[in-house]
Amino acid sequence: MKLRGQVAIVTGAARGIGRAYAHRLAQLGADVVIADLNLASAKEFDEELTAATVMDEIRAMGRRSIGVQGDLTQRAAAKELVARTLDEFGRIDILVNNAGGAFSPVERSTAALMPDEDIAAMHDVNYMTTLHCCQEAAPSMRERKFGVMVNVGTMVALDASKAGGRLAGYAIAKAAVIQYTRLLATELGPDGIRVNCLSPGGMLTARIRKQSEGRGMHTEKEARRIPLRRFGTEEDCANVLEFLVTPLSGYVTGQCISVCGGAVLTPS
Repeated sequence: MKLRGQVAIVTGAARGIGRAYAHRLAQLGADVVIADLNLASAKEFDEELTAATVMDEIRAMGRRSIGVQGDLTQRAAAKELVARTLDEFGRIDILVNNAGGAFSPVERSTAALMPDEDIAAMHDVNYMTTLHCCQEAAPSMRERKFGVMVNVGTMVALDASKAGGRLAGYAIAKAAVIQYTRLLATELGPDGIRVNCLSPGGMLTARIRKQSEGRGMHTEKEARRIPLRRFGTEEDCANVLEFLVTPLSGYVTGQCISVCGGAVLTPS
């Protein structure tokens, strides 16, 4: 129970990797705020929950939990998320910026083809959601001289070749997240706040399993090119999150950890 008494916000936590992050934080003793554009989104991808909602799953672990639904690409939603967390729990110890994704059509996602609307969408849902939540949570953490922020990047922001030139808008937006993480860590370090980034590689979530065939991604051929010869799981990411939010990483800030089975072997 390394996080007993602490309060965590996890964005994009109604399903997939975000849900796994929320579960792990609760298992470590934290009360968890579940933030998502759609708190019932697990149903869209046939992801089975053990209770009616992710919040109920967290409560079944003996922890407190609330859900906050909103569009975090809009600053007002991030303000509401932080305000409701402080009203309910009185503090914010951990912020996990998991919301985001690569949902623009793959066939037009290369650097020479991506249209303006896809660029704007990838920028907003991946970078602006992170920026809004970090900026809104920072004052409370600064006041208490304590806090941990974990932003989420992607393997293709560290090595553009991994997607074969595709997903350019997504990669660019996540590269901005990684650089923002470094800048924010420099600024907030003197206030006792650590900021790091976790960059997943190919992960077999419920959404990816449902969409991969149509998008031509996560094939057996791709898996054979990974040094560990498999795609990742939600638990692989949650294990690294546990390191980043506990005292195990007490002297680690401004770093980007690639959780990719060795697929990315270049310096970050």
